[in-house]
Amino acid sequence: MGRTAIAALALLLLGALLVGADNPIIQTVYSTDPAPMVYDGRVYLFTGQDEDGSTNYNMRRWHVYSSADMVNWQDHGVPASLSTFSWAKANAWAGQVVPRNGKFYFYVPIQRTSGSMAIGVGVSDNITGPYRDALGKPLVDNNEFDPTVWIDETGQAYLYWGNPNLWYVKLNQDMISYSGSVTKVQLTTAGFGSRSGNAQKPTTYEEGPWIYKRNNLWYLVYAANCCSEDIRYSTGPSVTGPWTYRGVVMPTQGKSFTNHPGIIDFNGTSYFFYHNGALPGGSGYTRSVCVESFVYNSDGTIPTIQMTTNGPKQIGTLDPYVRQEAETIAFSSGLKTETCSEGGMQVSQINSNDYIKVKGVAFGTEGAKTFQARVASASSGGKIEVRLGSTSGTLVATCTVSGTGGSTTWATVSCPVSGATGTQDLFLRFTGSGSGELFKFNWWKFDNAA
Repeated sequence: MGRTAIAALALLLLGALLVGADNPIIQTVYSTDPAPMVYDGRVYLFTGQDEDGSTNYNMRRWHVYSSADMVNWQDHGVPASLSTFSWAKANAWAGQVVPRNGKFYFYVPIQRTSGSMAIGVGVSDNITGPYRDALGKPLVDNNEFDPTVWIDETGQAYLYWGNPNLWYVKLNQDMISYSGSVTKVQLTTAGFGSRSGNAQKPTTYEEGPWIYKRNNLWYLVYAANCCSEDIRYSTGPSVTGPWTYRGVVMPTQGKSFTNHPGIIDFNGTSYFFYHNGALPGGSGYTRSVCVESFVYNSDGTIPTIQMTTNGPKQIGTLDPYVRQEAETIAFSSGLKTETCSEGGMQVSQINSNDYIKVKGVAFGTEGAKTFQARVASASSGGKIEVRLGSTSGTLVATCTVSGTGGSTTWATVSCPVSGATGTQDLFLRFTGSGSGELFKFNWWKFDNAA
């Protein structure tokens, strides 16, 4: 067997192993540096993007996704990119969004045209963007990066950032200026643990701080050591410390030599976000965001969390009888997303044997009777196999997609459904005889009317 055939077989086997997985939670791009936030009953997840085939930190844009159930994630597209900031040259690295005053503020690290790293601020009236440059220049500029923000109970906002050091400022109410001077945190071994073999970095702190408060205790979680990195944390009685080193949150694992934390509580459960290199082609420069649920220890400490392919349990179920965006995905293979001519996003680059998995779809006892899909095809089209349980699971419907005359010429196709009852994992498997893109896919919906 030749090298090409062996590589193809390896990818096929890996794809088979991942069919039931929910981690990584984004598969249409290589996603990085997760920054989750809870807003209006959903989790919004901001990420960076590693370009396909990257052998360095080739990052030009940010993405945003959302979920109400922690397993099916809707792609909302690119809220900001390097082109948002006229003074940007490269390195759209780890950012974080916070809401205030009816607006949303996106703190992002960017390499300036002058060559140094700086922190900029985007602002938007909508959480999913688009964001515009709030200042036309950096907010802080000391050649370090990875901002994290928290607003305390008094309304005072703090911005932390830094690699190889750790800094903070007190943000003003407008969120685009600060009071006082930039403060450098003293990285002591008592506060951040001891690192051996590196006189320039005697503590474990490396980069990617994530700050938050829970039950009157402040947490500072960060990427530690290098390289490969693990995730560690410190706690303190106030947002500025003094910090006490607490230990490892996530040991070094996976195919990425970097990691980046994000922690939230949502609907009574705690979640830890991170990235690894688990997708096909994954590495330290082509990373993917994952999430795990966890339970704090009784004393407030964080347990050691391992990477899994399963991810957290689903919250509730998904309603198939309302319109669902095609880019709402628990797992997929071979697909990309892009801006849709009808608004929002669409699934694209659909080739034969690609698929979308949607988890926990509640068909009910009566079951579905018909399936509709909004599609556009510049080719001869293909078919949508509607299956339950897996890509080779029970076939409950097959919808034929004919050529519509163009990739922006949309049509709604429908087909009868039989046997879709109960709560099931839904697989939409695409087939066709063509070698290129079969069609584009905007939304889908089931109907349970006889």
